[in-house]
Amino acid sequence: MSDNPPENPIVENLEPPEVKLTAPALFEIESTWLVVAKNRRVNRDWEALMQRHPENTLRCYEDLCTAPTTRQPGRVFPLKGKLYKGAWEYEVTKGDRVFYVPDKQQLKVVVYYAGKHPSPAPTP
Repeated sequence: MSDNPPENPIVENLEPPEVKLTAPALFEIESTWLVVAKNRRVNRDWEALMQRHPENTLRCYEDLCTAPTTRQPGRVFPLKGKLYKGAWEYEVTKGDRVFYVPDKQQLKVVVYYAGKHPSPAPTP
C-alpha cells in the first residue's frame, strides 16, 4: 500500500452493493455529503423519478448533498418509530418520495427508496 492519499476519498465510502446516486444534469454545486443508492434498483427508480420531475429531483439532490438533516415542514423530516430509526423522508412531489438514512460521521446519505409514495413507509 502506498502512503499517497486516495484520488477521491468520498467514493471510497461506498459499500457494495451501493452505487453513487445519479446526479441530475444541471447539478453544479459543491457536494458536502456523498449520496448513494442502496443498490442499482434504487438508482434506476431514482433515474425514472428524475425523468418525470427534473426540477423537483434537482432540488431534492441538492438538499441531500448539502443539508440532508435540515427539516423542511411538510417536505423533509425524520420518520418516527423503532422500525425507522435514523430514516428520513423527502417529499419530491405530492405523490413521490425519497427515503434515506443520513450518516453524520461519514457524511454519507444512503437512499433506500425513490418513487411513488408507499403506505406504509418502507423500512431502511
